[in-house]
Amino acid sequence: MNLLLFQVIIPFLLSALVVILIMFIAERYGTKTGGIIGTLPSTIVVAFLFIAFNQGATFASQSAAVVPAELGINLIFLFLFALLVHRSVLGAFLTSFLVWILLSSLLFLFQIDNILISLGIFALSLLFTFPILERVKQIPSAQQVAVHYTLRKIALRGILAGIVIAVAVLLSNLGAILSGIFSVFPAIFSSTMLISVKEHGTDFAAGIAKSMAIGLSSVLIYATVIHFLYPLSGLLIGTIVAYAFSLCFTLLLFSFRGKLK
Repeated sequence: MNLLLFQVIIPFLLSALVVILIMFIAERYGTKTGGIIGTLPSTIVVAFLFIAFNQGATFASQSAAVVPAELGINLIFLFLFALLVHRSVLGAFLTSFLVWILLSSLLFLFQIDNILISLGIFALSLLFTFPILERVKQIPSAQQVAVHYTLRKIALRGILAGIVIAVAVLLSNLGAILSGIFSVFPAIFSSTMLISVKEHGTDFAAGIAKSMAIGLSSVLIYATVIHFLYPLSGLLIGTIVAYAFSLCFTLLLFSFRGKLK
């Protein structure tokens, strides 16, 4: 019962709340705010707390080393989706996921466990993807829209992310890198994009994807800080300090969001 509670039920509930919050903010205040707020560390916090609880703080620190590189791949996922969604929603999803699988497999194949290399991969991905979305393709942000929530929507938005967290925790038994990769599987991205397209159209979905691309930096900061702090200060202090750094960075992004198209 404890295994079911802490690896399935609690992650499911937390993930449902996160996805609902992303869409609520985006729909009420526009995609600039929603995309940035939506990428605050959320499911990754739950995942790494469970990973550390099961395998220890040192293992969790090692697992976090690959996260920046995997976030760089998530940037490419969002980039491709934002570029292709106007042509075909199904094609955008299939292409984004296929590229994600290919690039993530390369991270695992080459055993990327150096935090500096991982940060470098993220930086290259950001420099490649965001300027194209913002300056070349000039994908616009969307304004607020109305929405009516139902229990079915709430359930659908939480199930996928909950599954991913449970899988990431279970994969910690197979190795740090694989666990780190799945800890930031684009579950909330994909479910948010799907719901955005269905309820508000492709322009809204592309706009929130672009904002999420820049907002991912706050998750990068969280993963980097816990990589260094978990072995030194333990789970509680490491988590609190890492989240504080991420929150401060998110506040800086808010001052920048007015410059987005």
